[in-house]
Amino acid sequence: MQLQVLLPLVITALVVSSAHPPAAAAATCQRRCGDVDIPYPFGIGCGCYLDTGEDGDRAFEVTCSGNGTATVDGFEVLGIDAHRGKLRIRSPVGSWCYDAASRSMANPVTWSYDSSAFRISGADNRLTVLGCNAFAYMDSRDGAVENRYVLGCRAVCSGRAPSSSLGKANGSCDGTSGCCQAPIPPGIRSFEVGFFDDYKNDTSAVAGFSPCSYVVLAEAAAFEFRSAYVTTRDLEDPAGRQAPPVVLDWAVGNRTCKKAQRNTTAYACVSANSECLDSNNGPGYLCSCSKGYQGNPYLVDGCQDINECKDKAVKYPCSSHSICINTPGSFKCSELRWQVAVGVSIGVVVVAIALSCAYATKEKKRLAAVKKRHFKQHGGLLLFEEMKSKQGRLSFSLFTKEEMEEATNMFDERHVLGKGGNGTVYKGTLRDGRVVAIKRCNKLVYDERQQREFGKEMLILSQVNHRNIVKLYGCCLEVEVPMLVYQFIPNGTLYQLIHGDATPSFIVRLKIAHEAAEALAYLHSMASPPIIHGDVKSPNILLDENYTTKVSDFGASALAPTDEAHLVTLVQGTCGYLDPEYLQTCRLTDKSDVYSFGVVLLELLTRRKALALTTPEEERSLVAHFLAAMRDGRLNELLDTRIKGEVVGEVPKMVAMLSKRCLEMSSEKRPSMCEVAEELDRIRKLCHHACL
Repeated sequence: MQLQVLLPLVITALVVSSAHPPAAAAATCQRRCGDVDIPYPFGIGCGCYLDTGEDGDRAFEVTCSGNGTATVDGFEVLGIDAHRGKLRIRSPVGSWCYDAASRSMANPVTWSYDSSAFRISGADNRLTVLGCNAFAYMDSRDGAVENRYVLGCRAVCSGRAPSSSLGKANGSCDGTSGCCQAPIPPGIRSFEVGFFDDYKNDTSAVAGFSPCSYVVLAEAAAFEFRSAYVTTRDLEDPAGRQAPPVVLDWAVGNRTCKKAQRNTTAYACVSANSECLDSNNGPGYLCSCSKGYQGNPYLVDGCQDINECKDKAVKYPCSSHSICINTPGSFKCSELRWQVAVGVSIGVVVVAIALSCAYATKEKKRLAAVKKRHFKQHGGLLLFEEMKSKQGRLSFSLFTKEEMEEATNMFDERHVLGKGGNGTVYKGTLRDGRVVAIKRCNKLVYDERQQREFGKEMLILSQVNHRNIVKLYGCCLEVEVPMLVYQFIPNGTLYQLIHGDATPSFIVRLKIAHEAAEALAYLHSMASPPIIHGDVKSPNILLDENYTTKVSDFGASALAPTDEAHLVTLVQGTCGYLDPEYLQTCRLTDKSDVYSFGVVLLELLTRRKALALTTPEEERSLVAHFLAAMRDGRLNELLDTRIKGEVVGEVPKMVAMLSKRCLEMSSEKRPSMCEVAEELDRIRKLCHHACL
């Protein structure tokens, strides 16, 4: 049995029969319930709230219980902001828990929401999913919202022992530590929150330490992730005792200001010094006191003049040789000789502003048309269709051109992290504070087939979730060339580490190699569908401040369709790392990545570049030089001097032999990346005894 918690706030139109309560009622109405202020248009009791005049339609009515709890249709009210049009209530927590008695999942506890007066605030709330194998969604059912939304995310606990990932600090919600989050789009007033059953068919493996999955719609500033939520049943709360706050946007009616003002008897902005503002989250409008006034615009004489001259908290621009005189809604400085000059100046400014506004409006329309053309050209419409068809797998965002320009300070050269044949990478900071790497591609996507493949691959890559793979956050399509937004990794590349002035220890090199192999093994074996990197090389292996490996740059440069079982995201490669079998057959396989990884192992062993054109001919190709040295028993000549000084025994030779297997001319003789990762894990353990 599915528990349905309904918020029956279905209001088709707010037609006000009386724009304000009677004067006597306004003076005697209760305006506080417990710790909550109840400003008009909300109110307690008949005649104290904004009445739409329709039977049973009382969206702004507040009930105050004997214990001082304010509620709206049964939901506890935490606060009302009449100036910003905000309402904070407590929302239920959706849960789906494992029943040890039946050895299966119990019935999920979900909820839905349906309203025409209140909408979920996308700016204030987040959808959070908790659990070690939790996949939940929020499905908009509002036909009035343009392009119905389906959003959600999957929370997992990474690592061979998933419970170990929960040792991270509370507050971390990156999708791999039992918590993930998704932003809320604007305009949603009717939706359903639930779980995808495909991800909980067999939970016995995690039930011992993560018995429940939770989905929480809550105010982002008020709900913080704690690892205990994943390992306990603390949030399993059908009675609503643990309900977190959620912010709703409210507005009067479902008409614009222009239409609402035609009906003077129903118009809610009744103060003589008030103005109307169209709601920025769905239909309807809000009232605000005009500039220079303050108070409640929904009440007659509710907006009172501000005496600027007596407001000591603000310094006004009257000089010491003039007197400040308060005027209705403003003030003036009594300095006659400047009045003519000021009047002329104001006239010039007004004309200039008018001309500027006209030009800006025309330019805005032209730029909007250009953005729309680019968005369609790069497959934005097809990508949006794919996102909706994925039913909630949307830890992926479509960013605007303005967001990208703001993040990079208009693509300032000082933000450039690197340039290559496929594009330029900038460091940027998003509005939510995330530091990202923004790749501005060089190649355009043209025909419809390539556009559809671009959209599919972006969605697939966005779902790659591994601690050693750089996360793809989203893309921007309304520009001349597509831009991809990645997680920022601060400590440079493996190429810079091993070919720079620093000399990493052999233990650090083994750690980097093992983690990179684990990442590629995940792409080949665990991703759905499997992914071939296609350009494995040391410049594409990034390192964070703890030398943790982050494999990057797959699917970022050239996106191509394939009829093979694996998804090929890059068919270009780099000289010195290219699989010779691929050069002969033009067929890219997962063993092509294995070959390229073998070259990276050689770089770690020798600190030599894969291709060095300035060296003698027999030493230009690192692979050829290495294979000749192995054949002649001269491996020790190629090893980096630091390795010779700190490692004893056969450990370096074991790594060299593994590299030699990866570099076999025939792909069938090469090991899989899973086998390579397991062998490097074994060598790392041996190194604890052999490394000085």
